[in-house]
Amino acid sequence: MNQRFNSNTRNTIPAQLLPTLRVALVSAGWHADIVGQSREACLVELQAHGLPPDRIECFEVPGAFEIPLHAQTLATSGRFDAILACALVVDGGIYRHDFVATAVIDGLMRVQLDSGVPVFSAVLTPHHFHEHDEHSRYFSEHFVKKGRELAQACLQTLGARLALKDLLAA
Repeated sequence: MNQRFNSNTRNTIPAQLLPTLRVALVSAGWHADIVGQSREACLVELQAHGLPPDRIECFEVPGAFEIPLHAQTLATSGRFDAILACALVVDGGIYRHDFVATAVIDGLMRVQLDSGVPVFSAVLTPHHFHEHDEHSRYFSEHFVKKGRELAQACLQTLGARLALKDLLAA
């Protein structure tokens, strides 16, 4: 998700279809002050592009490690067109974060491939995060950016999938 969103693709989903889409947003409770910045920015961005607030359901799990199972349950429910995930996996100095981050991302990819429901990740693992004001401020701002990118990637991908569906049906 480090690519810039192409504003020319902003309206790839026909306006009449936006009210029919349903999106789930799963966020981790650990470091809720920072992760919440991503969640809120994502919600604002989705709504700014025309997705009605009542078509977005938010879920919270304790930490990043719990997100893939929750995403799988939501994806296999058949109720959602996309699943979005937000979390902060902190490097606590014992390398556990590497395993957690890998497990979460691999799990989310597996959910996506097994279910056919697009899954998007703003599960971030910054190097050398320390819980002090300067890092908290920096990562809070960074998570706002990542939340917007998460929403944009979701909408762009859903639009591309609709176009692909139309192309394959022709």
